[in-house]
Amino acid sequence: MDNLVVIGIIIAMMIILLIAGLYIHSVLLASGIIGLILLEGFGILPGLLGNEPFNRVASYTLTTIPLFVLMAQFILQSGLVQDIFYMVHKVSKGKNSLLGVLTLIIGGMLGAVSGSGTATAASLGQVAIPELRKHGYSAPLAGAIASSGGSLSGIIPPSIILILYGVATETPVGSLFVGAFIPGILTMIVFILVMLVYFRMEKKKTASANEPEIKETAGTPEKLSAFRLIAASVIAIVIVLVIFGGIYSGLFTPTEAGAVGAFVGLLAALVLGKVNFNFFKVSVVETVKLTGMVMIIMIGAQIFGRFVSLSLLPRKLIEFIEPIMDTPVLVLIAISVVLFIMFMFIEGAAVILMSIPVILPIIQELQVDVLWFGVFIAVICTIGLITPPVGLSVYAVAGVSGINSGSIFKIAMVFAIVAMIVVCGLMIAFPGLATWLPNSM
Repeated sequence: MDNLVVIGIIIAMMIILLIAGLYIHSVLLASGIIGLILLEGFGILPGLLGNEPFNRVASYTLTTIPLFVLMAQFILQSGLVQDIFYMVHKVSKGKNSLLGVLTLIIGGMLGAVSGSGTATAASLGQVAIPELRKHGYSAPLAGAIASSGGSLSGIIPPSIILILYGVATETPVGSLFVGAFIPGILTMIVFILVMLVYFRMEKKKTASANEPEIKETAGTPEKLSAFRLIAASVIAIVIVLVIFGGIYSGLFTPTEAGAVGAFVGLLAALVLGKVNFNFFKVSVVETVKLTGMVMIIMIGAQIFGRFVSLSLLPRKLIEFIEPIMDTPVLVLIAISVVLFIMFMFIEGAAVILMSIPVILPIIQELQVDVLWFGVFIAVICTIGLITPPVGLSVYAVAGVSGINSGSIFKIAMVFAIVAMIVVCGLMIAFPGLATWLPNSM
């Protein structure tokens, strides 16, 4: 059967299966196997389904994922998030716009130490939204702030997206983490500026002033001891220094940084008196669930990637876009739009693993820095976490806060579009934003 016909059949099949609601790992696995059978026959399957799936996930680099996820769970279960937000609330008392700014900064910091956008967004949704509502923020804007803060985990290290990209392209994960630092901060600044504009617009509306005040919930402590405040501050600083300082200085590999971070997270829980059987049970179960999800997606993506290679799809795409290959900016803009749409519909890790086999040859043909491109993709993933119809950060916030997801999406889309134009535009115009720090390591 002709390769183009097979490619058309598999693309149509993937769309139908996704619409039907199948999990992405099942879609990738089924599409890859059927595509390979159509191209090469059944004889290819024994070798493909033997040891290769195990070899794909039995990677030392991938041990970074469960370690960072375990660290995130220790931190979340210790109550450190609530303590930090309590301090933010006290610092910003009387300055309502500052509360939103600090919420986004805290979201970025939590993303940095957890790598989980959904967990960070849910935490901010529980703790931050009641405070934001009390200080003049509408429910949709408060939800958009919490969602955007959580989405920053896609770009601010240690990002699972960057880890998977590093494994798929054999790019040093530590260099990707360091390269993502400046674009991550830039994305956070863009979110803050958009939030300030929205907040000032809402202040001018009389309707927002008539919204009922939200009573303080049990999730926000009324008073914390000086010891707890000092302990929370020191622990947060130590964790950030361990991750960024250790990797940048070369003291730790990313995997070692995850292990040390998890240990510090456990010590934090011990100091704050939160360690018990349930603490370990929830932390370990959530870590196993998330790590298992990533592994089975990788197995499905590997088989789908083999089909992509044998179908010669990358070569055909290069031939198709050859008229604009002399203008790399146009090609990057086109790739950005395609990835943006994919991140809107499909979970981030799956997008990375299913698109890299197709896109990487084009990037190499353009002689674009592979490290720069990895950071670029992470920015787009961050934006995808707050765009419909599958904005995971928005759904996490809506689930814990009770705010309608549609109303959050209306504002979060503005955050996403502005960040897409500004951050991606600056990265294309000034590649050094992602490559300067890694080159100085």
